[in-house]
Amino acid sequence: MTTSRPFATAVLLSLAALIYSAWVMEVVLPTALPPAHTYVSELAATDQPYTTLFRTADLVAGVLAAAAATLLSVRTRTRTRMQTRTRPRGGPVTRTGRVALLLFGVATAVDSRLPLSCTPTTDPECAAREAGGLVPWTHDAHTVSSTVALCAILVAMATLTRTARFGPALLALELAATVWTLAAVAALEAGHDGWGLGIAQRLQVGVIAIWLGALAVSLLRAPTPDAPLPAHRPLREADARP
Repeated sequence: MTTSRPFATAVLLSLAALIYSAWVMEVVLPTALPPAHTYVSELAATDQPYTTLFRTADLVAGVLAAAAATLLSVRTRTRTRMQTRTRPRGGPVTRTGRVALLLFGVATAVDSRLPLSCTPTTDPECAAREAGGLVPWTHDAHTVSSTVALCAILVAMATLTRTARFGPALLALELAATVWTLAAVAALEAGHDGWGLGIAQRLQVGVIAIWLGALAVSLLRAPTPDAPLPAHRPLREADARP
């Protein structure tokens, strides 16, 4: 990996983290959706005024994350000079982590092309149609792509956790947010108030963005994987004397 490649990868990851956080614009935009009780994806529902904005943001963030993973996966050329050792290729960035990050990016981009048609948490008619299977197929497809993206990023965080600064803490927080989100979804489907579904999911996607940024910083601080270690000097007779 050349010196410029970690920098380019870090830039892509940083931009992905920033754009993946576009949902925070709901603070200043008149979305009319209560953040504490709605899915983040409902901001991009086709019946919402800012659907194009949020869908485009997810698409771009996914493409950037996938591009960063691709750069991480590019094989580097090993140097074969005599009496010169090189560091192992890839370093702490494991193949599993790279593939998982790539899958997260692709699934996020696909997710943006499969929007909800309405907002089931705030629109009773939409919720009734969804329960009766009368909504477009994109609702089910969106659930699948979102699940794939979440599982992929959890694998990436687990396998690259030593690479990203504060990785273990962020992974633990992400797992906690995921459990909270799943419990809130189950509560909502059981007829309860959702147990802070919106807060849980916003914490979930927020931690992902922070982790992407942390990974970017760690790549810049990491030593260049293909930089050669100092070559051994030939053992001279004087060096061998006791």
